[in-house]
Amino acid sequence: MKISALAHGMATLLLGVILAGCTTATPIVSEWRNPSYGAVAFNRVMVAGPAGSAGQRRNVEDEFLTQLHGAGIDAVASYRYLAEDDKLEVGKLKEVARQARADALIVVGAVRVEEKSQMSGGFAPPISFGIFGSHVGASWSGLGSAPSTYRYSEYTAETTLHDVAKNDLVWSGTTKTSEPESERGALKSTVDAVVKSLIEKNLLRRRSNQAAQ
Repeated sequence: MKISALAHGMATLLLGVILAGCTTATPIVSEWRNPSYGAVAFNRVMVAGPAGSAGQRRNVEDEFLTQLHGAGIDAVASYRYLAEDDKLEVGKLKEVARQARADALIVVGAVRVEEKSQMSGGFAPPISFGIFGSHVGASWSGLGSAPSTYRYSEYTAETTLHDVAKNDLVWSGTTKTSEPESERGALKSTVDAVVKSLIEKNLLRRRSNQAAQ
């Protein structure tokens, strides 16, 4: 076995792990909860996606519905009640939510997309390996290849949860997700983080048959 070939293979694997660490979704980076609300669980939620793009709004609302329904939570999409050219003002959304018998409203603000880049150095961290003893041993200090640029998109979104009956803001959170391959993957990661946080804080009530599983 050639030690140089093994060294290159191990270095390539290590570099792949390092870059993969940059593509994972970041959970909620900041959140706030209204101190007036304890373990209040809402029964039915309306979801409103970002205004401005009908396609993006539908995609966001549909992804929320998929994950909320999967968790056993009753939810409806705002686009079924408000046309594309209607203004998605919180006051109007709450009014429509009441008509849809929803007691809570999730509003996703505009999603900010930033193009990021990260340099991968020409050398990986020092590695030592092999059969060590008085006669056999090996060490290796890096790939020795030219630096390369790794590019990815970072998606930042602000999401809020409102009490429709009391007209109160209950929860808000900021998510930041890095996704190198698809906007769809970033959307799934963002919605997953928000839904899990709201469930863990007992702000959304699951159906009894789902909670018993």
